Amino acid sequence: MPSPIVTIEETEEVDDDGLAAYRTPRNDVVSETDEGDGNFAMAAGPFSQYERTLHVEPIGDGRHVVSHRVVFRLAVGWWWRLFLRPMRRTLRRADTGSPWWAPPEVLDAQAAAALASLAYLSIVGGYLGTLITQSLTYAADEFGADDGQQATTLAVIRVGVLLSLGIAAWADRNGRRRALLACAAGGCVLTALGALTPGLIALSATQIFARGLATALGLLIVVVVAEEMPAGARAYGVSLLTMSGGLGAGMVLWILPLVELDERAWRGLFVVPVLFLPLIRATATLLPESRRFVRRHAAAKFAGHGRRLVLLAGTTFALAILSTPASQLQNEFLREEFSFSAGQITLFTLLTVTPASIGIVIGGRLADTRGKRLVGGIGLGVGAALTAAQFITTSVELVWTVATIGSIFGGLAVPALAIYGPELFPTSLRTKANVVMTILGVVGSVLGLGIVSYLSDRWSLGPAIAVLAVAPLLATLLLIPRYPETAHKELEELNPEDDLPSVISAG
Repeated sequence: MPSPIVTIEETEEVDDDGLAAYRTPRNDVVSETDEGDGNFAMAAGPFSQYERTLHVEPIGDGRHVVSHRVVFRLAVGWWWRLFLRPMRRTLRRADTGSPWWAPPEVLDAQAAAALASLAYLSIVGGYLGTLITQSLTYAADEFGADDGQQATTLAVIRVGVLLSLGIAAWADRNGRRRALLACAAGGCVLTALGALTPGLIALSATQIFARGLATALGLLIVVVVAEEMPAGARAYGVSLLTMSGGLGAGMVLWILPLVELDERAWRGLFVVPVLFLPLIRATATLLPESRRFVRRHAAAKFAGHGRRLVLLAGTTFALAILSTPASQLQNEFLREEFSFSAGQITLFTLLTVTPASIGIVIGGRLADTRGKRLVGGIGLGVGAALTAAQFITTSVELVWTVATIGSIFGGLAVPALAIYGPELFPTSLRTKANVVMTILGVVGSVLGLGIVSYLSDRWSLGPAIAVLAVAPLLATLLLIPRYPETAHKELEELNPEDDLPSVISAG
């Protein structure tokens, strides 16, 4: 159901300053143009329809009665239910500045529609990307696999990232939209096949391809965010989509306790993605093709972009060495060290990860307004240190506390660092470059899982994971300070190739 047309009518008595505020074109959630006679039209904003009219009646002594009328329809798909109330509250009064929930820079209708569409696909990607992590320990029980075999399985599944390299090359030539929809639908179908697998090897085989498509989906989502959002709201877009992805990941946790009903009950979690297929089909009607792909752009080569690729890929590699084992083996750690049940694991994960949204929201706004390099560096360094502390803590109470604070700082880094990849490469290389970075991240993941597999047989699982924090801490000290600052810069300013006169048409 599309957003309804909403009419706001307010009458207020104001002084001269208050009247001047009403007569000034808005630039908070909408950017207006003054058409005269108290009529204001939309220059940019997340609306498919917008108009504001003002009627003023002087009453003497510098006082005025202002009749203020706004008519609008949101262009954010089904998400209008979430934004309608705060939007009405903001538009009732004169411009008082961008509210905390709005982007630092005004979105236009296409950017709003793209962001809404990508949020739906992020839910799908969040579920697909989290499923094997949360369910493998229960599948391993049915198949009789030990910790080392689980770590090996997770490492093998990461090979699926090579599939995303081909998808990226196709998307850079043929467009983002079809690739996004195909990855989402294909990932759901292949994941559902995992419910029929007779053993760990067969489950790994289906997940290699499913996770490859899910990885490509996540990369393309961030690329389109960079290409559609205005310069002052790219990190904001990533922060919203990260939370949407978190919602999809949370769905796995909501139903995870059901795995304790039967040894084979984990298979039900793999069937759920079939239910996403109607959502993906509906999203196809709302999702536009990326405007920067459609715009004429340069046929750029990787030559000359090596330094940026090394910086970003090195950080991705270092972060993955810790983050992958920490996230994928956390359930096993909680079961082994603290005898958590499936229900307790679900509660722990929900209550410690949910506060990350605080860091994500704050990080997105600070990255757009204060700069990405500082925000990303602080979040990465402190988050890595607290993650290590979580796995060497022997007290249940401290595990809860450290994990919660660590998730907030980790969330702080996400919008700042995630958007760097698409920002620092031209349109014709944007997806491919980010796949290369992801492949280096997979190498880091495999290395981290291999180290954990080796050390857990000699120490225990917790310390084996904690020692890996050295890698992201080194990245914070050595690589992040060398990042360029990209806040408030258009992609064409960061990538002059796309502004050259000798360009080719998209596709």
